[in-house]
Amino acid sequence: MRVNRSDFAHFTSLPVQWADMDAIGHVNHAVFFRYVETGRIAYFEAAGAGVLSSRPDGEGPILADIQCSFIGQLHYPARIEVATRTAKLGDKSWTIESAIFVDGEAEPVATSRAIIVWFDYKQQASARIPDDLRKRITELDRGVP
Repeated sequence: MRVNRSDFAHFTSLPVQWADMDAIGHVNHAVFFRYVETGRIAYFEAAGAGVLSSRPDGEGPILADIQCSFIGQLHYPARIEVATRTAKLGDKSWTIESAIFVDGEAEPVATSRAIIVWFDYKQQASARIPDDLRKRITELDRGVP
């Protein structure tokens, strides 16, 4: 996935912590997933998807699949921006793309793609993405491809 900053409308700024690094001296691969998760949750909140505890209907997003492509190393100290967007919006699921940019740099150090399912936690089954959420996602992303 080749992307640049202008492909995204939603950004979450985070500091790289000393504890994020591993024995080799760069940010551990597992931490990239935490960064992407933080960006994804902020994106959900901006779109009105919220988290389960904030939704009275017992529905919410659930992660079904995720992958990450590591493009460059990341080191402390740094400040990053996690860019997040919806690449595809289906009936019960959508594809989220993320990119991690070091502040001031044009190329991402990592990209990620995730499948999110709208889930009815009471029924333990997928559910249709609500129309109001679908509208807010489209508005947040300035249109979904």
